[in-house]
Amino acid sequence: MSVPARLTPSPLLLAALFCAAGVLHFLKPEVFDRIVPPATPLSPRAATLLSGVAELAGGLGLLHPATRPAARWGLLALLLAVYPANLYMAQAPDKFGVPAWVAWARLPLQPLLMWWVWTAGRRR
Repeated sequence: MSVPARLTPSPLLLAALFCAAGVLHFLKPEVFDRIVPPATPLSPRAATLLSGVAELAGGLGLLHPATRPAARWGLLALLLAVYPANLYMAQAPDKFGVPAWVAWARLPLQPLLMWWVWTAGRRR
């Protein structure tokens, strides 16, 4: 009989972060709609809702070892897909009501978040 994998703090915390962000996409979609770059092939609302669903699915997927690898790849793809929104915000932070240093500070945090997803998303 095999021992079930234990949920460690790292994937649990990351799952909470992505699930909370996903829920916010549905509670406050207008905040996320505004940062969708104009060149995005979807409407801002469709992009917001789709990314919210992806965040929820990825976050929940991190909670079980069997789904953790798929969640890892999905969240990595999501983080790559939303990076242009972070760049868009950094180019015109006043348009989004954030200080320039905050918008620019978010950019290097994205690769750190990707690293965290990569490491926490391993099956254990």
